[in-house]
Amino acid sequence: MAPETKPSMQPVSPSNKGAYNAGANDDSAQLSDQSGVNSDVSSMAMDRGLLAMAGEAQGVDSDAAVMLRVKTGDEAAFNYLVQKYRRAMVSFMFRMAHNSAAAEDLAQEVFLRVYRSRENYEPSAKFTTWLYRIATNLAVNHARDTRHERPENQVSLDEPDTDTGLTVDVADDSLTAEQRILRRERMQAIRQKVQALPERQRMAVIMHKYQQMDYRQIAEVLKLSESATKSLLFRAYETLRNQLREFV
Repeated sequence: MAPETKPSMQPVSPSNKGAYNAGANDDSAQLSDQSGVNSDVSSMAMDRGLLAMAGEAQGVDSDAAVMLRVKTGDEAAFNYLVQKYRRAMVSFMFRMAHNSAAAEDLAQEVFLRVYRSRENYEPSAKFTTWLYRIATNLAVNHARDTRHERPENQVSLDEPDTDTGLTVDVADDSLTAEQRILRRERMQAIRQKVQALPERQRMAVIMHKYQQMDYRQIAEVLKLSESATKSLLFRAYETLRNQLREFV
C-alpha cells in the first residue's frame, strides 16, 4: 500500500494580533479554482459566493462546502481552510496549553487530523463545530499527558498577551509605572485563574471569551445542551469574578 500523501501546508505560527474569531475571514486566504491555481480577489469572492449558494442548496455552510472539495482531493481547498483558521487554532491552543511551541504543534496537528479525516467527512454540523471538536480533544489529551511535567498554573510573563499582542513588560506610554505594574498583576492573575478552572469550564470560557463563539456553538463542540452550556459558563464566570474581585 502506498504511503499516505501529506498536504503541502505552511507551518502555523502564533499571531501578535490576538484571538482570531472562529467565523471571521482571513483576507490572505485564497481559494483556488478546480485546477488548483490560486484565484485573484474578484474570482475568489465569486467562488465563495458560488460555494455559499451550493452549501445552502445542500444544507451546509460555505466552509463545509470547501471541506467537501477537500474530500474529493482538492489540496488547494484544504490550504484555504488552513489559512483561514490557523490563527484561531494557535490562539485557542495557546490559551489551553500556555506554551507557544506546544500551541504551534497542536494547531498543526489539528489540521493534519482534518486532512486525514477528509474521506470520512460528512457535513452533519457546521465546519467550525467539527474543527473545534478536533481541537478540544487534542487540547484535553495534551493537558492530561503533560499534567505531571509542569506546574498546574504555570504562566510565562514573556508570552505575548493574545488580546493586545504585547508582553506584560512592554512599556505603554499612556500608563504610569504604577498602572503598568497593576496591569501586569491583573494579566497574570487572570491567566492563572482561567487555567485553574475545571477542564470543561476552562474550555467553555476560552471559546466564549476569546474565540467569540456563542452558546449554541460551544454546546455543539462540548456536546451539551445550550442550557447546560450557559450554566457551565455561569459557574466559571462566577468563580473568576469571586477570585479576581480585587482586580475588577
